[in-house]
Amino acid sequence: MSGAAEDSPLEVVEICAGAGGQSLGLERAGFRHRLAVELDEHAARTLRHNLVNVLGYDEKEAEDAVCVGDVADPEVWNPREYENVDLLAGGVPCPPFSIAGKQLGASDERDLFAWAVELSGQIKPKALLLENVKGLSGNRFTGYRQHVLDRLQEYGYIAEWRLLQADQFGVSQLRPRFVLIALQREYAEYFHWPEPHTEHPPTVGELLRDLMARGNWSEEKLDAWVKQADGIAPTIVGGSKKHGGADLGPRRAKAAWAAMGVDALGVADDPPGPTNPRVEGAVSPMLTTEMVARIQGWHGDEFAEWEFLGRKTARYRQIGNAFPPPVARALGVAIKRALLKEADLRPLVEASKVTLDPVYKILRGRKRPMTVEQMVVKLAGSGTPLEQPEVERRLVHLGHDFELIQNLRSNGETAFLLGGFKAFLGQEDHQRHELFAQHRSKIS
Repeated sequence: MSGAAEDSPLEVVEICAGAGGQSLGLERAGFRHRLAVELDEHAARTLRHNLVNVLGYDEKEAEDAVCVGDVADPEVWNPREYENVDLLAGGVPCPPFSIAGKQLGASDERDLFAWAVELSGQIKPKALLLENVKGLSGNRFTGYRQHVLDRLQEYGYIAEWRLLQADQFGVSQLRPRFVLIALQREYAEYFHWPEPHTEHPPTVGELLRDLMARGNWSEEKLDAWVKQADGIAPTIVGGSKKHGGADLGPRRAKAAWAAMGVDALGVADDPPGPTNPRVEGAVSPMLTTEMVARIQGWHGDEFAEWEFLGRKTARYRQIGNAFPPPVARALGVAIKRALLKEADLRPLVEASKVTLDPVYKILRGRKRPMTVEQMVVKLAGSGTPLEQPEVERRLVHLGHDFELIQNLRSNGETAFLLGGFKAFLGQEDHQRHELFAQHRSKIS
């Protein structure tokens, strides 16, 4: 069987696959792609190319396995054709939850996280793997995360969230990612989160020395640069089509790069030399896309051969928006061992017993509205006491992601009732369709 280990029948459907960071990691873990859906044509071409040239698919297999278009468009693919697949995985868009953005969550037309959870209810995969930015782990989204856990519990899954750092798995980059893994009950008790590596990853200088050495500068300057670049990289930011050309991130990241002797205002065509002019008489080269790919985890025996297609900015975005392959591989191995029931049994944490947002919990399903004072009293009686300002803050957050109905009582107090979830769940009349069509050329 091409593209996967000979002894493994496990298959994955991957949504928002990008250029293949998660794809490569899952393939190296022993999964084979039945389908990978990606919006961006450049990324899809890169993925097809490498399925053939790195992972051993034949041309027709690769063509059939990669589908280009809006993953939520029923004209692009039919989820029902993939029922009971072993794994549904994806890195759905990050801007709805990014601290660098407006954190619109369920109100953002790019939000596909809740839709992916509903998709698991249709496809019924044995396991679900979704990853996103650290922002989703914050207090702003406790109600959103609670809703996700509750929905997955209704569908028969045991789900857990965990914040993982890429540098814990051999990647020379901070890159925190918030990961959701859910498994059907019979497999969940075999799942264990992957253990972080005991060894630290190489520094940026150590990792890139041989690539930097291809440039036109002295051994003395090269040694000095390697010594200066003595830490791991800040999070690589791929940006989007709304963003301009390729650069290495926001102001704070640029300052961290500058401290390591890297000019983060752009990405170079070549290592230090005539086409990387900022190096002339200075100690701060720009990185090339090949260097950025290595920092993102595309290096070593299992991951180094991946080739990115397109012009420089397109290649950089493909790399910067990817899930580091070594992290994806570690998660894939853990999921595979659970699905094959190879790991040790462990006690299960019931999703229904996990309370991330107690205000959401007491409002969910209620028919009669409650005042803030009533909520404070009820929460105190339930063993999860919250003061009035905290309850009010959580109500504000819930109002971003849910319809929060407010009723003014005769005594002047306001009572609240939790309405529907604002997120796109596949509804034909959802505002997501119109907004997505309007902004289609700028979404990546």
